[in-house]
Amino acid sequence: MRENLMRARAWYRRQLLGDTPQLLRQIAFDQEQLRVEQDELKLSLGKLHATLVSNAQYASIQEAEFKVFSQFGEDGIIQYLIRHVPVPNTTFVEFGVEDYREANTRFLLMSNNWRGLIIDAGTAHLEFLRRYNGDRLLWSHEIHAISAFVTRANINDLIRRAGISGDIGLLSIDIDGNDYWIFDAIDVITPRIVVIEYNSTFGPELRITVPYKDDFNRLAAHHGRLYFGASLAALCDLAEAKGYAFVGSDSVGVNAFFVRKDVVGTLPVLSAREGYVESRVRESRGADGSNTYISQHRDRLRVIADMEVYDLSCKRMIAIRDAFGLATGD
Repeated sequence: MRENLMRARAWYRRQLLGDTPQLLRQIAFDQEQLRVEQDELKLSLGKLHATLVSNAQYASIQEAEFKVFSQFGEDGIIQYLIRHVPVPNTTFVEFGVEDYREANTRFLLMSNNWRGLIIDAGTAHLEFLRRYNGDRLLWSHEIHAISAFVTRANINDLIRRAGISGDIGLLSIDIDGNDYWIFDAIDVITPRIVVIEYNSTFGPELRITVPYKDDFNRLAAHHGRLYFGASLAALCDLAEAKGYAFVGSDSVGVNAFFVRKDVVGTLPVLSAREGYVESRVRESRGADGSNTYISQHRDRLRVIADMEVYDLSCKRMIAIRDAFGLATGD
């Protein structure tokens, strides 16, 4: 890799006074090739790490964490779970993938040769698959990509039309909004493992979620970017009703992991309180869009205090201020 970089630098120096558009195209091509080489190295190291994880027995799934293509340590947790959960149908469904450079299923695709479906409202994931290493991911793996805004009404049809149904290996949901409602609506598949993002700001106790809205957009819903998704307790209750056991959160406090009860085996089963992790990710924004770096949990709640959530325990809308006992003007 270092030799290739040195050759590229020498070529650029020779071309500085030449054809600028051609040079720009070459730079873009070389940048993509460099990313491919880096990915190959990460993939090789990830496979070694996965081998170590597969031979381990952990008290917490967090001990298995490592990152290859996932945002945080999800790759390691998923590798650990598929070593402890029998998966005859190595198929995944993931939505909310953005451009798919960073995703929960990409390592499964490239390292474990799983097949699957990815969905996002944009087209960046389609372009990435077509462009990456001469469309290698498309011809060397069975992956289907759809551009669609996921709703309760269309999610089952989107999955079914991709030829996927019934008992599959993994479902990953990360849409920063209607996550609870979409998980509730899915009945065309019965994944053995489910990964779903929860909103740590909503705490470990209350069973609450943002109300369903077909076109919910986290960035438009509130400038603070803290108003989205569901509490961990809400997701645990829904998962229980759908036949799943909660086996833990990642150490960052972003994703919850569930395993179907009939295949959970010896994996530890936790309550929402036992598995809750308060996230330290500081992604709150001010009205001007600047990062406010709010750390304290209660201070984050104050940012969205006037927004309403749906309380699943009493089946009604409630202001966040009232749900968490924040004083007026707090």
